Amino acid sequence: MDVVPAALPTLLVLDAEPLPRLGRLTGRARVLHTDEASLAARLPEADVLLVWDFTSRAVRSAWPGDGPRPGWVHTASAGVDHLLCPELIASDTVVTNARGIFDEPIAEYVAALVLAMAKDLPRSWELQRRGEWRHRESVRVAGTRAVVVGSGPIGRAVARTLKALGMTAAVVGRVPRTGIHGPQDLDRLLARADWVIAAAPLTEQTRGMFDTRRFGVMQPSARFVNVGRGALVDEAALVAALERRWIAGAALDVLTSEPLPADSPLWRVPGLLISPHMSGDTVGRHDELGAQFVDLFERWAAGRPLKNVVDKQRGYVPGH
Repeated sequence: MDVVPAALPTLLVLDAEPLPRLGRLTGRARVLHTDEASLAARLPEADVLLVWDFTSRAVRSAWPGDGPRPGWVHTASAGVDHLLCPELIASDTVVTNARGIFDEPIAEYVAALVLAMAKDLPRSWELQRRGEWRHRESVRVAGTRAVVVGSGPIGRAVARTLKALGMTAAVVGRVPRTGIHGPQDLDRLLARADWVIAAAPLTEQTRGMFDTRRFGVMQPSARFVNVGRGALVDEAALVAALERRWIAGAALDVLTSEPLPADSPLWRVPGLLISPHMSGDTVGRHDELGAQFVDLFERWAAGRPLKNVVDKQRGYVPGH
């Protein structure tokens, strides 16, 4: 076995299957692998941490320990709430994410959910399984109004895709700018929307933003989709809104508890579609994520500015 020179930077990978393809870094980095249990012990020897297991919250608990910490952390995900803890936020460590990988896949998934609900496809499947012929009318999506909450690349991709279906789509962000509404416009837009899409990052400002009051503002014909983070939604308030028919339906691809326990009442809520956090997970994504990280590593090793740098105070990559 070849001995890797000690002078090479040490890359620590928090593993998940399938492992990332890092062959391009052979001879350019000392690559170590770890699991959640040994992460805290191995952090001091790492120059770079790749959080390949982006479902893990181990970094939050391991980071506050003793010893040096990596100067750069990259997560193979768009969200960074699973990483950020006060100690990491206060440190000089640079955090980057997988911005750009999931935009179009999530937008396609949202469009699929919108069409499935508009055309009552879940009900058709249920009736087919029962061998029951029941004619119904469906909703025409062209000409309907959508509000996309979250003005990052994912939210903007969702808006573009919905517009391609003939819908109007207003985007709401943290700061108003050309083509983007500010938070002060949200309630007014919700009151007129046929479709409300949550695609915002999870921050202290967005946590629980879809609550009883917000569901009460929506039209009885409105449908709600969450592809952002589970904690954006007060799930008890959503259940009540569906049961009381304050809104016509909802779809959740992200939930506060993942995986969702089999005994969760959410599985049985009328008018609610649930999927297992898969809206951005398309065939070939692991290769894209690995290639993106290697490109970033090459920039880092060359002393060039990194892309996709997260504002740790805000909890997302700022700007367009």
